[in-house]
Amino acid sequence: MPTEIKDMNRFIEISRGARYCLVKRLKDVVKLKLRTRRMLYTLKVKPPQVDEILKKINCEIREI
Repeated sequence: MPTEIKDMNRFIEISRGARYCLVKRLKDVVKLKLRTRRMLYTLKVKPPQVDEILKKINCEIREI
C-alpha cells in the first residue's frame, strides 16, 4: 500500500535508499513516487517546486 508523505525534507531523505523516482505531471499537481525495497512513497507538489526537489533526489528519475 502506498504511503503519502507531506514533508519534502523527509521525502528527500527517503530517496537515498530508493531504487527510482517516478514523476507524474498532471494539470495542477505533480506526483513524485519513490520506490524503495518494501514501500512506495508519494509526494504531491505544485509544478514550480518540482525542479528544486528533483535536483536534491539521489536516485534514478523516470518521467511517466
